[in-house]
Amino acid sequence: MAAKSNDPNPPSGWWYNTRTGEVEHGELSRAIDLMGPYPDEATARNALEIARERTRRADRREAEWEGEDVDEP
Repeated sequence: MAAKSNDPNPPSGWWYNTRTGEVEHGELSRAIDLMGPYPDEATARNALEIARERTRRADRREAEWEGEDVDEP
């Protein structure tokens, strides 16, 4: 993990670090490596699955918008 920021008002919450696969409390690493914030550690640990599900829903809505037949998973 990177050294703690000198920001006097660091963001709170839990973050998932895509580079290390670790969960962090507070924004400790480079922003480009982080997903979040999430309200708690358990939710942050599920960040990748949350992102996958959001992508599936967005893809389904886009297909419906374009008039394609959409099979429910």
